[in-house]
Amino acid sequence: MDGVITDTAEYHYQAWKAIAEELNIPFTRVFNENLKGVSRLDSLKLLLSQATTPVQYSDVEMEELAARKNNLYVKLIEKITPADLLPGISEFLTELQEAGIKTGIASASKNARTVLDGLGVTSWFDVIVDVTRLKNNKPDPEIFLTAAAQLQVEPSACIGVEDAVSGVDAIKAAGMFAVAIGDAKQFSKADIVLPNTAKLSLRNLMEHFAVRV
Repeated sequence: MDGVITDTAEYHYQAWKAIAEELNIPFTRVFNENLKGVSRLDSLKLLLSQATTPVQYSDVEMEELAARKNNLYVKLIEKITPADLLPGISEFLTELQEAGIKTGIASASKNARTVLDGLGVTSWFDVIVDVTRLKNNKPDPEIFLTAAAQLQVEPSACIGVEDAVSGVDAIKAAGMFAVAIGDAKQFSKADIVLPNTAKLSLRNLMEHFAVRV
């Protein structure tokens, strides 16, 4: 979802930045890139690893910090509207719907439904994986395998679209065709790399997918 359907990275950055400042830990936009596609608790662990002096928190304290970050983020995403769909996504989702192709959201975000509702596209997806029921996070393939199972299709018949390296790794580990959005230099494992979401089209993906199979 994040970075493919819409870009909530700025909201995540602002929320994590607030937590980092509270803890007196340096936090930059460059480092924030490492948190893409990563669960909330794992993101917090990465943030804490940047502390000048090693810090330790109990499980309860970690949960409290993660919850505080989420509360900040939730307040920010209340501003999301259909205008926040990334370029070409509305047209792409329409293509998929008209072609009768099953679609699913495999996002590490526990706020996926809130974001999708704000964007006005929740009904366009057949499946939205509930990450609270998963045991493993990306790059583990569990989230994509769960989506395929809920869609009742074989992983090999699926195309996954991601903007994070950990996400692409998870797609490939699931045995799916991987489409990466971003800089080709970052995605050596992707089957194809598109510079931006405006380049997503059903015809383009099916042509590349057909070559692989």
